[in-house]
Amino acid sequence: MTQSNSVSGNGTGAARGLWSSRLAFILAATGSAVGLGNIWKFPYITGENGGGAFVLVYLLCIAVIGIPIMMAEVFIGRNGRHNPITSMRLVAERNLSSPGWRISAIIGMIAAFVILSFYSVIGGWSASYVGHAAMGDFTGGTAESIGDLFGNLLASPGQLLLWHTLFMALVILVVSRGLKGGLERAVTILMPALFILLLLVVGYAATTGHFGEAVSFLFTPDFGALTINGVLIALGHAFFTLSLGMAIMMAYGSYLGRDISIGRTAVSVALMDTVVALLAGLAIFPVVFANGLEAGAGPGLIFQTLPLAFGNMPMGGLFGTLFFILLLFAAWTSGISLLEPVVEWVEEKTSLARTGSAILVGVLCWALGIASILSLNVWADVAPLAMFERFEGKTIFDLLDFFTANVLLPLSGLLTAVFVGWFVAKESLKTDLALKGGAFTLWYNLIRFVTPIAVAVVFVYNLVA
Repeated sequence: MTQSNSVSGNGTGAARGLWSSRLAFILAATGSAVGLGNIWKFPYITGENGGGAFVLVYLLCIAVIGIPIMMAEVFIGRNGRHNPITSMRLVAERNLSSPGWRISAIIGMIAAFVILSFYSVIGGWSASYVGHAAMGDFTGGTAESIGDLFGNLLASPGQLLLWHTLFMALVILVVSRGLKGGLERAVTILMPALFILLLLVVGYAATTGHFGEAVSFLFTPDFGALTINGVLIALGHAFFTLSLGMAIMMAYGSYLGRDISIGRTAVSVALMDTVVALLAGLAIFPVVFANGLEAGAGPGLIFQTLPLAFGNMPMGGLFGTLFFILLLFAAWTSGISLLEPVVEWVEEKTSLARTGSAILVGVLCWALGIASILSLNVWADVAPLAMFERFEGKTIFDLLDFFTANVLLPLSGLLTAVFVGWFVAKESLKTDLALKGGAFTLWYNLIRFVTPIAVAVVFVYNLVA
């Protein structure tokens, strides 16, 4: 079994490395899935949509949409053994289908590139807040002072550029070192560290006297508080949180050994990702409730609400620092996965080696991120699509977020589901996925009928709502 660090250039794939073990792939895929979506977004959308009922619907969506599409993407990557676009074309040709199906991977890679450009800006916020927490800037803070801290960060292009540059440099550093020396080494260090930090913060949250309230909030269903919109948000988040529709799992799957079960591995990743999301809720909500704050505080929950709470609690400085290190690690592992598919493509299609490919793609992505930085301050009043009522007031940052999350990701995922479900030989899928009997039949029916319809519903709703 070849264990080289990188892929050979010019699309030969001859020296393509493999993950050293199933665990390495699971850690990498979970690292991709576990990001700001779990620790930042999941708690506040749970708070906005009634707690336990939303969690139940979310878990159902993970099973019906998330796992089937993840398995389909990993299948394409492992079967093609190249960058996502080439893998998609090769799998299509082997199944006597049009190579035009590679549009799914192209859309996914564009989405990954664009998302990383503004994700890096938010990752920079996390890095900035590690310093604020460690320096005691939250201690004794008021809602006004904490709000000013965040407001001053967003208002300063220089500060944002500094942290954005630092975060992107961290991502480029890992990806430039290839599979073994970069991706695998990073996730085998960062993911266990992330879990330990998360458990430490959960342990701290348990001492607030409001842990039982948080458990009740997260796990007691209140279906009266769950709307149709909440169900669709759960559908969309289940899709986003597993890094689907971004060609990431195709890229990671291309390094997966033939002896590893795609089915069992995808389920393991989904379970670990969900556990982290729920633990994040258990870490955050006791702190929120202990300070009489609002559980559905929206995106400001992490960067405004929690710093206020940490600043006014015993040992809040220490655990606030740990929390933002945790957030930075989660963002970092996701950033690595977002850069990888495009770097893999550039490395295979050009004469550039891994390091050159990572620097080129990373710098281009960093440059696009500057537009998001400026849209938070200097260009705050610039709304490029203001002529359309739907986009009135939306900045460049808002538009990039909207079009990736609501158009590119679901479109890529929908095309992948339809392609694998309807245009790939059933026997090939059965052999590669290593699912037995009823498990394969269940997955096959989901990927052909249920999953595409569910994704299409979310896609259409997000466009017309």
